Amino acid sequence: MFRIKLIIEYDGSNYVGWQRQENGKSVQGEIESSLKKIFKENIELIVAGRTDAGVHAFGQVAHFDLKNKKIDDNKIHKAINFFLKKNNNSITVLSSKYVSQSFHSRFSVKKKIYLYKIHNRETNSHLLSKRVWFIPQTVVIAKMRRAAKILIGKHDFSAFRSTNCQAKITSRSIDKIIISKKNDCIEIRVEGKSFMHNQVRIIVGTLIKVGINKLNELSVKEILNSRDRKRAGPTAPAEGLYLEKIIY
Repeated sequence: MFRIKLIIEYDGSNYVGWQRQENGKSVQGEIESSLKKIFKENIELIVAGRTDAGVHAFGQVAHFDLKNKKIDDNKIHKAINFFLKKNNNSITVLSSKYVSQSFHSRFSVKKKIYLYKIHNRETNSHLLSKRVWFIPQTVVIAKMRRAAKILIGKHDFSAFRSTNCQAKITSRSIDKIIISKKNDCIEIRVEGKSFMHNQVRIIVGTLIKVGINKLNELSVKEILNSRDRKRAGPTAPAEGLYLEKIIY
């Protein structure tokens, strides 16, 4: 067997998420459909981390196996992109290369970096629709940074996961939360090895409540210790979230 690693970029606005589903177009389904046309066989993609409906990616990683080395690896992503474009997809495979069988797109991950974008001004922007979370209120970045420090390290993040999350282990480690603002754009980067369902979006929603003075920054510690989802902030909209980079 020959293993191929793909790096993928996509606008998730018009997809039901990464995972193949019966109720609409998925990123996985569209790429697998292209692979079937190229290799004339059913191929399953294994992904580093599934993204929800509306979530975007700059550097998603997936792999698949071939029984025979049928094509130059540098040509694979070009062939996939040909069929993706033909079907009007907003997905681009940035690269393709043969890797060792010991590589696994999910289990070999050392760190994931998620980026969340917020458009912070008085009036909305139609140009940035489905790309950012629009917040017209004044946001105090310094308070958000102080609150974010409380979440760094290994904790039980039960208060920061979806009520539908099925993870059996709720302990996770966050290496960094970096918050910056340039002009009208606030960017929040969250780095860690793994995250539970909606964890990054709930962290963002909680930090924004601190930033707009609807939540005391010190209460983030109480929320964390409570393990109660109802006490944390809202789940930030999917359209502002990007899977920026995966480090192996």
